[in-house]
Amino acid sequence: MTTVLGVEGEERNDFTKKESRQIRNRSIRLLGSLLRPLRTRVVLTIVVVVVSTGFQVAGPALIAYGIDTGLPRMLKQDWLPLGFAVAGYLAAGIAGAILISWYTVLTARISQAILIDLRKRVFLHTQKLSLEFHESYTSGRIIARQTSDLDAIRELLDSGINQLIQGGLYMVFIAVALFSLDFWSGVVLFASLVPLGFLLRWFQVRSQKAFRSARTTSARLIVHFVETMTGIRAVKAFRKEKRNEVEFGELTENYRVANLRTIRLFGVLDPGLVLIGNVTLGVVLLVGGLRVADGGLQIGVLLAALLYTRSFFAPAQDMAMFYNSYQSAAAALEKISGVLEERPSVADPTRPIDLWAAKGALSFSGVEFAYTEDRVILPHFDLEIPAGETIALVGSTGAGKSTLAKLISRFYDPSDGVVALDGIDLRNLHPKDLRRAIVMVTQEAYLFSGSVGDNIALGNPDASIDEIIAAAKAVGAHEFIMSLPDGYDTDVNKRGGRVSAGQRQLISFARAFLADPVVLILDEATASLDIPSERLVQEGLLTLLADRTAIIIAHRLSTVAIADRVLVMEHGRIVEDGTPRDLIAGTGRFAKLHAAWRESLV
Repeated sequence: MTTVLGVEGEERNDFTKKESRQIRNRSIRLLGSLLRPLRTRVVLTIVVVVVSTGFQVAGPALIAYGIDTGLPRMLKQDWLPLGFAVAGYLAAGIAGAILISWYTVLTARISQAILIDLRKRVFLHTQKLSLEFHESYTSGRIIARQTSDLDAIRELLDSGINQLIQGGLYMVFIAVALFSLDFWSGVVLFASLVPLGFLLRWFQVRSQKAFRSARTTSARLIVHFVETMTGIRAVKAFRKEKRNEVEFGELTENYRVANLRTIRLFGVLDPGLVLIGNVTLGVVLLVGGLRVADGGLQIGVLLAALLYTRSFFAPAQDMAMFYNSYQSAAAALEKISGVLEERPSVADPTRPIDLWAAKGALSFSGVEFAYTEDRVILPHFDLEIPAGETIALVGSTGAGKSTLAKLISRFYDPSDGVVALDGIDLRNLHPKDLRRAIVMVTQEAYLFSGSVGDNIALGNPDASIDEIIAAAKAVGAHEFIMSLPDGYDTDVNKRGGRVSAGQRQLISFARAFLADPVVLILDEATASLDIPSERLVQEGLLTLLADRTAIIIAHRLSTVAIADRVLVMEHGRIVEDGTPRDLIAGTGRFAKLHAAWRESLV
């Protein structure tokens, strides 16, 4: 038994390692694709930073030359060596400053180019992904990919890599220069790397946990705040303010404690670096001073050694911080690469068929559909809807009505069978023809930023203002639009331009009318309308549904009454099929629903 468990554990570990390797390789591929167009800039930047670091490190060596060679020669009236040392020092300083400025601009351009490319990729790719992805991958996570994750990568590109390259090169160049000037001072510096390595490793391990904890508590704090503000009506309706106050207080305290742990780590790192640096400086001074006294070392070289030693520890803290920036950016890149690896479950056809003259006849042949293996919605479904017929779908929640609408709109593909428009499998139709031929209006009736006219024009971006007004009049929206501050030019997101749920629905009807599809689906589209508004829009609905195939999903039977045919669904099957009048006259489920609805109006 122990052996079996051990083998299973090893297999799980192997699988985890393999999965981690795949994720890492995926991130590296993404990074490579981002850097490939910029390789010339990257090479130039590397050359600039190497040369600029060399100029920065040259200063103390030139000082040593000026003291040990220039000053004695000056006493002999030979000013050339000292002049060379001074001129060289100034030239190195100026050249180093210019190259640092150039390097900063180059890295900023590379960073911004990568971020712009990545931001566009995420946006364009997530737009292409199917509805299945967006229903399972929450909008909050998508927003995080475009905001906090990209910010983590930006932070690494803007400062983290600068700290690593500049700091690392600076320390390497200083060590080389010090060993070249004085071997024993180099040995002392090399010996200081032991306590320095232990300190940085200690900080790295603990700061990784501390920063992760701070990020986690910060995320929880933000989520709680956003949920509270988004659901403020429910908060006030259920008097949740006191509970929120306690919960938010606990989250704030957790965030404070997490940040305090991070601050305490720096409280050890900063003085630790100062202590190691000062002790190393003292040892170099002691060893060098004794050697100067014995005549084994020149005073200028000792001064240069002290300057190099002092400068060596300056980038150490930045190097320690780089690891945390790297961990955060690496995690962000893994998440973003994961999104970019997603493929649409509803793929565009490789050889699309154009729909030249759509009539609107729909058919379901042996259709089966399941969101998951254990959640079958349509076990086996056959249906014929002639062109121009208005169908009403009625049934309890979960009966499969909205799933049917999503299959017709091709937001999902059936697990088996064929959904066809005018005899053509939807999977073979050209996407532009499909979206032009079939339009779905949902309960949400989402309005985008912009004017009322702009939102109606989404149905046909080339429509004139007269066509937009005609569409609004056709569905009964013109009167309320004209009552808005700027009529059709009213911004729906600005003060005075806000519209009610029912008015939003009327705008969505106008949008659909302007699109002029051959198949129109109304998925609970009148649910947001009150009774007077619903009566007002009934005429508009008749105009909207005329001369086209229509599928109405509604619980309100007043909307169902305008249908030519009613289908009652239960558990993914049609249990009743007939005209509204025939079904009302019968004794089936629809008749009972209609009777209960009539009683509710009394």
